[in-house]
Amino acid sequence: MSDIRYTAATQLEHLHSRYTGTINADTEKYEWITHQHRDTSASIVGHPPLHSYLAVADGETKARVKFELTERMLQPCGPPPHKSDD
Repeated sequence: MSDIRYTAATQLEHLHSRYTGTINADTEKYEWITHQHRDTSASIVGHPPLHSYLAVADGETKARVKFELTERMLQPCGPPPHKSDD
């Protein structure tokens, strides 16, 4: 019986390859915040009651709110910061 045992490292590697939003020790603050904003926007667009609530609260149409949220998913926190070469 060939019982393959996964170590913690291989399980974590599989998790990162399967789910792009999972973070690791090398994740920077900008990446983490970007993932949080994208997840929140996607959740609002994907749940009609939240989507309707936001449209009413902003005084906009549902289509306009959906458009703005999907546009904001491209760069939710602005352009990435410049990396210094040390």
